[in-house]
Amino acid sequence: MPITDILERNCKLYGNDICLVEINPEIKETRRVTWKEYELMEPNPVTHYRREITWSVFNEKANRFANLLIQRGIRKGDKVAVLLMNCLEWLPIYFGILKTGALAVPLNFRYASDEIEYCLDLAEVDVLVFGPEFIGRVEEIAENIGKKRLLFFAGDNCPSFAEDYNSLTANCSSQTPMIALTDTDDAAIYFSSGTTGFPKAILHNHESLMHACKVEQNHHGQTKQDVFLCIPPLYHTGAKMHWFGSFLEGGRAVLLKGTKPEFILDAVSKERCTIVWLLVPWAQDILDAIDRGDIRLADYELSQWRLMHIGAQPVPQSLIQRWKKVFPHHQYDTNYGLSESIGPGCVHLGVENIHKVGAIGKAGYGWQVKIVDESGAQVARGEVGELAVKGPGVMTCYYNDEQATSEVLHDGWLFTGDMAQEDEDGFIFLVDRKKDVVISGGENIYPVQIEDFLRTNDKIKDVAVIGIPDKRLGEITAAIIEVKEGMHAAEEEINTYCMKLPKYKRPRKVIFADIPRNPTGKIEKPKLRKIYGGESLVAAQNKS
Repeated sequence: MPITDILERNCKLYGNDICLVEINPEIKETRRVTWKEYELMEPNPVTHYRREITWSVFNEKANRFANLLIQRGIRKGDKVAVLLMNCLEWLPIYFGILKTGALAVPLNFRYASDEIEYCLDLAEVDVLVFGPEFIGRVEEIAENIGKKRLLFFAGDNCPSFAEDYNSLTANCSSQTPMIALTDTDDAAIYFSSGTTGFPKAILHNHESLMHACKVEQNHHGQTKQDVFLCIPPLYHTGAKMHWFGSFLEGGRAVLLKGTKPEFILDAVSKERCTIVWLLVPWAQDILDAIDRGDIRLADYELSQWRLMHIGAQPVPQSLIQRWKKVFPHHQYDTNYGLSESIGPGCVHLGVENIHKVGAIGKAGYGWQVKIVDESGAQVARGEVGELAVKGPGVMTCYYNDEQATSEVLHDGWLFTGDMAQEDEDGFIFLVDRKKDVVISGGENIYPVQIEDFLRTNDKIKDVAVIGIPDKRLGEITAAIIEVKEGMHAAEEEINTYCMKLPKYKRPRKVIFADIPRNPTGKIEKPKLRKIYGGESLVAAQNKS
């Protein structure tokens, strides 16, 4: 069943129920604004603190955009890119694309102009829908990209090089277009995060999207009454596929534009959120704000918050131990996945396995997993190897890249590039990215293990361990450390703390600097290697 059928069903069953809420806490307007009020207001909707739409309006907006695309010649198999910040328009536009049989192509909102153009060309995009935050970047390349594709602007004061999405869709039919869709039809192209190089275009079909819905609902038991707080960017599979569990049940979601601890807790409190997916830095920031006394939990209504889960990156054991002390009633889960496996859930811990915090878990609903050596043979339990997964959510291919596809897809198995090991109880622990393993004097060193240890230091907010060139050993480990606000740490102090580690795991260099992370929370290690591996450490230290 194509995922668009779920939207049609929700519209019929729950048409008048609020399905999406957008909150922008940076704006000091607290009056609630409904979609109908918003439509009658003067331009500049971003000045409003809160907006909401119902399932019937969601479906109507999706149909109007679908019919506009069809009028303009978009057909099954064409591609429509979405370049928007999180907003109420995002998901209706996404589902409108799917209803035409075209492929939705979400773009990272951090892309520079040249990256936008690269991705549009790689995915052979026919239409670009972009928001007001991207006018400057799109204008730089408009002459090139506008020659072979339509440009729609979703916002006020449409620039001259694009067409006005709002006025065009207002005059389109709100009826569902009668386009036949099947599970095997192509549905979406997502781009890899680019943490190991330039983004690859990842092709998924409708079966993948539906499987993501089923996986998330099976793992976290969403009901119609649950309220999901969505903070990460919707262009990424992680945020959207976690929302899919609520979507499947017709539950409400809240799109929060802001990651400050007080914004998150205020949204949970006022919107009665029950499920919150956090990235590691946001969870750390909440706990640190509580420890400093910047936040008083008594100021918020949080009793309904039942589940906090984390994904997109390795989760420090110490973080969850701290979290459970502050929020003992919370269920906790972690999910592992890749955009190539339609996001989170191919491996998951499970709320019943809190005693195994630190593991990513076991095979998720409908998934198979194995750990293999360089030849592809399964390794013995306890040995380190590459994690491979298999299931209905595995990508079709890297679009227009046969070589890259052949490197990671083997007999239906997706080789993830993540090194892992399985314990005596069958739980899988991530060791590191295959490309991030440091080989020093012939010894394999896994940076994640060192990072997890260093995060147990109360002064350390964030840490990244990388390999840097060394004439004698080939590589040595360097720990880039971000210290908590208001605290100070010295290199000698860190070296003393690391005496608890085996000698070969102790960082050979300590650098105090900020840790760059992408919008989904992953450490940008290529950027760090470029800075600290491509110039003298003295110069790097001086810059920091």
